[in-house]
Amino acid sequence: MNAFLTGSPALFRCAVVALAMLLFAVHGAFAGTTGKIAGKVIDAQTKEALVGVNLVIVGTSLGAASDIEGNYFIINIPPGTVELKISALGYADASFKGIKVSVDQTTRLDVDLQQQAIEVGEVVITASRPIVQRDLTSTTATVSHEQLTALPVETISSAVNLQAGVVDGHFRGGRSNEVKYLVDGISVNDVFTGESQLEPEINSVQEVQVLSGTFNAEYGEALSGVVNQVTKIGGDKYTGQITGYFGDYVSSQTDIYQHIGDVSPMDITNIEASISGPVPGIENFLRFFISGRSYYNDGYIYGQRIFNPSDSSNFSANDRSQWYYGNTGDSEYVSFNSEKRLSLQTKFSLNFTPTHVVNLNGLYQERDYRQYNHMYYLDPDGDYKYSQKSFLGTASYNHVVNEAAFIDARGSVFISDYKQHAYENPVVNGNIIVDQNYVTPTRQSDVGANAFYAGGTENWSFSHHTVTSSGKLDFTDQISTLHQIKAGIDLQFHSLRYEDYQVHVEPPGYIPSLPVPGSFDFNTYKNYPYQLAGYIQDKIELDYLVVNIGFRYDYFQPDGSVLKDPDNIAQLDSLSPPYPPELLTKATTKHQFSPRFGLSYPITDKGAIHISYGHFFQIPAFQYLYNNPNFRIPLTGNFPELVGGAIGNADLQPQQTIMYEIGLQQEIAPNLGITVTGYYKDIRNLLGIEIHYKNEFRKFGMYVNRDYGAVKGFTLALERRMSDNYGFNVDYTFQIAQGNASDPQADYNKAQANPPIPVNKQLVPLDWDRRHSLNLTFTYGKEQDYSASLVMRLGSGLPYTPAVQNQRTGLENSESKPNYYNTDLIFTKYFTMFELPVSLFVKVYNVFDTANELNVYTDTGRSGTTLALTRPQERPRGVNTLAEFYNRPDFYSAPRQVLIGASLSF
Repeated sequence: MNAFLTGSPALFRCAVVALAMLLFAVHGAFAGTTGKIAGKVIDAQTKEALVGVNLVIVGTSLGAASDIEGNYFIINIPPGTVELKISALGYADASFKGIKVSVDQTTRLDVDLQQQAIEVGEVVITASRPIVQRDLTSTTATVSHEQLTALPVETISSAVNLQAGVVDGHFRGGRSNEVKYLVDGISVNDVFTGESQLEPEINSVQEVQVLSGTFNAEYGEALSGVVNQVTKIGGDKYTGQITGYFGDYVSSQTDIYQHIGDVSPMDITNIEASISGPVPGIENFLRFFISGRSYYNDGYIYGQRIFNPSDSSNFSANDRSQWYYGNTGDSEYVSFNSEKRLSLQTKFSLNFTPTHVVNLNGLYQERDYRQYNHMYYLDPDGDYKYSQKSFLGTASYNHVVNEAAFIDARGSVFISDYKQHAYENPVVNGNIIVDQNYVTPTRQSDVGANAFYAGGTENWSFSHHTVTSSGKLDFTDQISTLHQIKAGIDLQFHSLRYEDYQVHVEPPGYIPSLPVPGSFDFNTYKNYPYQLAGYIQDKIELDYLVVNIGFRYDYFQPDGSVLKDPDNIAQLDSLSPPYPPELLTKATTKHQFSPRFGLSYPITDKGAIHISYGHFFQIPAFQYLYNNPNFRIPLTGNFPELVGGAIGNADLQPQQTIMYEIGLQQEIAPNLGITVTGYYKDIRNLLGIEIHYKNEFRKFGMYVNRDYGAVKGFTLALERRMSDNYGFNVDYTFQIAQGNASDPQADYNKAQANPPIPVNKQLVPLDWDRRHSLNLTFTYGKEQDYSASLVMRLGSGLPYTPAVQNQRTGLENSESKPNYYNTDLIFTKYFTMFELPVSLFVKVYNVFDTANELNVYTDTGRSGTTLALTRPQERPRGVNTLAEFYNRPDFYSAPRQVLIGASLSF
């Protein structure tokens, strides 16, 4: 743990920033974690506005009084379900229960108070969220904790993928690292990869907000969408929950998934718990929320240990009877896609006064997992193992200035630590002691084509450690019933430490050793870039119109150097870093200005039209800025080829998206509404590869901003709120996602082909271009008795490029894979035990055990057959048959999974 937390001066900077903000906070509001209730109070008989009516959120110090026109608003409300208590002299008290508050949204609640001449009982009203959210100016989906627990999902990302326009983490046709993931408003994207590396568990999340449209100026560093995950806070009463389940994959498709028929109820296990409430003795000062989860999944793809990594064989003889099998394995099945995950969260709220609150939040997560490598099917111990550890620590200070303004200053540190290797290499006294299990790479070449490895190890090791220390200061002021102003600044310091090396196992002794640091196969670097951003926006709420308008400014200092002339890279061969300044130039600072605009026009009290427009920018993932820092391009043969990827470019420009959207919300019946949205995205400055030459014949790549794309589509959603014991959501998406490249490495891969594939910059379907998507969620049940939820997903096949024997037979991504279909189910039975709520549940994923073909052979367009099996061929020079080699379990979706569990609440 100490090694995980150490290694960067950014930690000290974070502490300084956090302390300074807590001590010197000025007016501000932390964006993206609270909502608002607003409305008008009138006399039920005379319909006249009532002034001075008191409105209080029960259990909090939040409240307001109606003004001379009867209007009121309450801001800074955490998301969830609240109760509003209303009182006025001469009128019966009223209480509205079940009011739904969502992040960044206004819940409209108009109140009719009844006059009273004598004392009568309080009027209690159960509120319901309107079908039409009139202040939505772009596409926003909100998923509450109650909805998350009712659905057959195990992670937040699974619930996000159920939203319209989202395909396996790609929002509206964008690349997966174009989405910003937030936990309580703090980014948990690893700046090295650009991907989210920490995800709170469902039991600790109060609400998830998915922004796939033109989100407001308060959100930056995202091109396609934002996922804002707001975690729970401790309440004034003790509550808790313990949940556990077990299960396994249950499938009859043993021809695809080896060892799948050996069902063990403990192959998948989960235990999670949470507790919250006040600290005894100081109940009014300190409240807590603590949660944890331990999860293990043995996976559904197995290898078989026929060989150990140290084994060697000889299949060179033409006479098969002379082949030598040096196998010493025990023939045990070894999981090839297992996952072990541990998550812990603690959150403390210190209420110094009702208007001065400090929140301390810590979230830690570690994952150990494997990814299937087909070549190592018979030598599973020689392949990579993966480890990811992440920690988010946040300190925030909330100060309510008055009923119209509040302060929220926040300092945070986010740490991400990633390792990938076949064997752990411990560091002793600063020296790496290489594991003796590494063997020479010739073990992998002992076999012929279409044969599994008969020994050997992956000899590369990769690791990166990033620390992002940030300070955020934002300002929210409801300056009138019409205008809510938000403004803020965000300062981020990044510390990036990277290392990769290849273990050498060479004659005469074949003793594992490391190359010289600074050579092509031993790269290390440390960089300390930083970012600064500021924004201002105004939310204007009129009776007939809602407008969001804002502007954002982003600044980036890359802390890196680039080659002045990449085509003269050969002159570096005789030099050692650091290189002379005449060969390098410092990367320049980058800054951009982003306007955002959206409006919602209520056409009736049951319908609203919205339009929105915005510019969005994002710095490329840091791995592309600093890759191959010594600019080493080795010669690995007597023919031109790309070697080892590309050199980085610290002078990369921000990537840009311009997004347009128009939509309609309409209530068509009580509890039934429809939403239609059309959108278009113009994407520029995406990352790609530029080909250069060394010594006129050795090719290499350099990352540049050269790719582009365009996405257009529409979504149609139908929602029926839960009533009469059932509810459902149906959404359909039609989308055309095109670009000149799906991956920054695309041109690299084309130049590497034999013969090289010409690089033609034209729009083609992107790899995740699913033209048709349909999601259905249906829930039926009786409160405190039972419930059942069904999730169905249908989608047209993703594109692929047809080819025979690695030679293209059609245009890029011109053919489609088979269609996708999946059904998940959860059934829950509720009862009480010792006066405590208990639930028993059964979850079934992929109910019909559908073998969806996620990847295909390019000569047939199918996962289960290839033309290679129809050609006359000899048995591969190895222990497997040709049919065994072309059986790819990783080409299919996961088989049926059955889980059985129970939950106890208190």
